[in-house]
Amino acid sequence: MSNNILADLQPQAVFKYFEQICAIPHGSGNVKQISDYLCEFARKRNLWFNQDESYNVIIKKPASNCESKAAPVILQGHIDMVAVKTNDKVKDMEKEGLDLYIDDGYVKADRTTLGADDGIAVAYALAILDSKDVCHPPIEAVFTVDEEIGMLGAEAINTDCLEGKIMLNIDSEEEGIFLSGCAGGATLEASYPLKKSDITGTQMSIKINGLTSGHSGTDIICQRANANILMGRLLFAVKECVNIVSISGGEKDNSIAPFANAVIMTQEADKVAELLNNTANVLKDEYSVTDPQLTIKVNCECEGSALACDDVTTQMLINVLNFIPDGVVKMSNDIKGLVQTSLNLGVTELAEKTFAATYLIRSSSQSEKEYLTDKVGKMTEYLGGTYELKGVYPAWEFKKNSAIRDMLCESYKRLFDKEASVETMHAGVECGIMAAKIDGLDCVSFGPDIIDIHTVKEKLDIASTQRIWELILNVLKQLS
Repeated sequence: MSNNILADLQPQAVFKYFEQICAIPHGSGNVKQISDYLCEFARKRNLWFNQDESYNVIIKKPASNCESKAAPVILQGHIDMVAVKTNDKVKDMEKEGLDLYIDDGYVKADRTTLGADDGIAVAYALAILDSKDVCHPPIEAVFTVDEEIGMLGAEAINTDCLEGKIMLNIDSEEEGIFLSGCAGGATLEASYPLKKSDITGTQMSIKINGLTSGHSGTDIICQRANANILMGRLLFAVKECVNIVSISGGEKDNSIAPFANAVIMTQEADKVAELLNNTANVLKDEYSVTDPQLTIKVNCECEGSALACDDVTTQMLINVLNFIPDGVVKMSNDIKGLVQTSLNLGVTELAEKTFAATYLIRSSSQSEKEYLTDKVGKMTEYLGGTYELKGVYPAWEFKKNSAIRDMLCESYKRLFDKEASVETMHAGVECGIMAAKIDGLDCVSFGPDIIDIHTVKEKLDIASTQRIWELILNVLKQLS
């Protein structure tokens, strides 16, 4: 199954299973093969397992000491990865595994994502499930699917068979940081009907590129430019004398839109070009610190006629891009520097009959999340559209008292002579969904250093992987 590229790395068992996982294609939505692999793993070892219709898998293993009265511990991670490659990499990521190599203390994949997020959690769990000499309490290993596209597996999984009240979620990417809370979220998909007509004049293009972008949860505090919002401001400057032919921007709802494009028709080309270029200069100045590579190009394409949104529809779309808020809505009063509530216009797309705008709403306050969701929904309806909510997930509220968090912090300090950091984050993790399903769940999210996740530069720190393995074994021994 694998080429033993990682055979000499420590911990040997962990890297053996990580390499086997990497040999199986497992991008989000393409998880049956790796799910079946987990079931076969359990079957060969006579371990209890269950695979549901979504391909989530639960595997149970008794305590290493058959006389142990210890309570079960849940080990949890997701089996899907963000599958991305460079344009020059010849590989079908739906059918082929990754090409691993070792470079300067890191495991990498040749011109593709590595999937250490969250393959390393799966590898840790399999190494424990397969061990003969690791001291551990009863283990309930929970492997969820499609976390990267909305935590769909965690939402679908039935946890009735789980007895554990302590969960180790191994899905964080900075060693020494123990995540203990996160925002809840919801995706709001708005749709607006279009009326079009033949418009005569000069056709012009607007192209926005070079934005810094980033994660709409963790990076929203940076106040970086959103290309969809910038396009709205550009069009607002010329709202009286243009008709929109096409408009699109962004790539994912959980990403700050890095680009946007539009084509417009006008009978006042010189005036429109001047207004657009002046506004472009203002925007580049406003975002010179956060988005120094921002480019806005305005070009006159041709004279003639084109099918474009009529005057009323064009004004509606410009209003949509300008009137609905975006970015940080409120900072936390309890935790300094933490965004409490935010909104990201991730994707826009003008089709033949409709204009779609996709927003990701986040908040660590359930009431604020509900209020902002309702507010954006009502504004959508007021502006003439309809909307649908998808991927709604709860916040994971910070516990002032957590026995497992204290144990992890104390163990980390004792093992490595370093102080751990306890944090919450303005992004969704599966702990929130699992905590809502399991009464009294005490959980922490942590993991080894993984750099540049979700990109072709992704790399897993080998030494950090070893340290986190030692930490997990130490904690499991204490819980035995």
